[in-house]
Amino acid sequence: MAGRTTKNMTDGSPMKLILGFLIPMLFGLLFQQLYNMMDTIIVGKYLGVNALASVGSTGSINFMIVGFCIGVCSGFAIPVAQSFGEKNEKAMRRYVANSGWLAAFFSVLMTLTVCLLCRRILGWMKTPEDIFDGAYAYIFVIFLGIPATCLYNILAGIIRSMGDSTTPLIFLLISSVMNIVLDLFTIIVLKMGVAGAAWATVVSQGISGILCFFYMKKNYPILKMEGEEWKPDIRIMKTLCNMGIPMGLQYSITAIGSVILQTAVNSLGAAAVASVTAAGKISMLFCCPFDAMGTTMATYGGQNLGARKLDRIQKGIRDCTILGAGYAILAYVVIFFFGDTIALLFVNHSETEILRNTRQFLLTNAAFYFPLALINILRFMIQGLGYSKLAILAGVSEMAARTFMGFCLVPLFGFQAVCFANPLAWIAADVFLIPAYFGVIRHLYRIIKYTGQVNTGRQTEKHKQKGKHKPRATAAL
Repeated sequence: MAGRTTKNMTDGSPMKLILGFLIPMLFGLLFQQLYNMMDTIIVGKYLGVNALASVGSTGSINFMIVGFCIGVCSGFAIPVAQSFGEKNEKAMRRYVANSGWLAAFFSVLMTLTVCLLCRRILGWMKTPEDIFDGAYAYIFVIFLGIPATCLYNILAGIIRSMGDSTTPLIFLLISSVMNIVLDLFTIIVLKMGVAGAAWATVVSQGISGILCFFYMKKNYPILKMEGEEWKPDIRIMKTLCNMGIPMGLQYSITAIGSVILQTAVNSLGAAAVASVTAAGKISMLFCCPFDAMGTTMATYGGQNLGARKLDRIQKGIRDCTILGAGYAILAYVVIFFFGDTIALLFVNHSETEILRNTRQFLLTNAAFYFPLALINILRFMIQGLGYSKLAILAGVSEMAARTFMGFCLVPLFGFQAVCFANPLAWIAADVFLIPAYFGVIRHLYRIIKYTGQVNTGRQTEKHKQKGKHKPRATAAL
């Protein structure tokens, strides 16, 4: 996402550019995951294994519902950014206003729906009886906080669209620190249990959203609405939904498979749920570099396609794949030697079964981190090249693999099958993404050959000067 300065990734060493873009983003992702880990550590250490399992059992449904809302809000910010780039202030304000109306509508609709169905959803997921009440107390409050989630994400997205990516990060840091403090206060002082952890999350995110609102009001007079700019506009809302809903669905489609798998894990009991919760948090921390690689590839691919330099796209894929392979090996080594120590952050020494399961889950997943690296590199590159529907189909492949494991193999092989669910999903996505990426590249090269519109880096400077390859929009753009 663009900040107050931009980075041109169309010239120079692809490896250096990728690293320069990736590393700052990685620090932000790592902080966010560390904060999420602290949240879980506090629950596990102060409330026990059942409380940890209660929170963990809701992780997939939380991701599916809240992730959809976050994706929708992120999509709403795209037309705002486009209007800002075009210096069309009137259109930008109307997009901002209608984004607000739609975000309010979606947040109220989603909150009412999922809160009313919350207990049934946990029943459908076969949540164990000994953690059911805790799971309900936690996720019901999280769902009540959907308006706060939407408030922060829509306003943060608009601020980024204005070219400021630093301010939302600052508010995220404030929210994270506040969440940890409130976790300790609600759990230790107020004795609110897992519901206290949920209220800490909702309140801190709501305050961050309010801070974003006042920051925008003070620093962006360009957003001050005039005349009828506040009024809802069906045409503008349709454009926003065309951007936002597909992005939300991309989160949810992937999460559906996780919900089905979580249902299978729940049937194995609280110890299995706690093991997957602890291992999942640790794994998410180790996977941050892969997320950063993906976002980097989307930007790198989009810029180089815009500059008509397809050869650089392939060099970027090669260099980022090398980075992904090197990091995958390093991560496995670290988890092999220190995974047990990291797991002790979540549970005590006496929980030998959970520690054993956590190690098994971590090592099995880490052995397949390279396929995960390819997913992020290729899927986000395909999105950056303008073929987002293909990227969504990769999510369908993951969903199908996790569904198969949850329905068919976990009942037969128990926790071992749970450990292999993510690797199977990653391989299934790669089986689709690898030929899809090469298909996209071949298609773009055919456009080059037929129209001569795209500069692949092979044209001579003389040809450029003669104007034989004028940059015009292609179907991919």
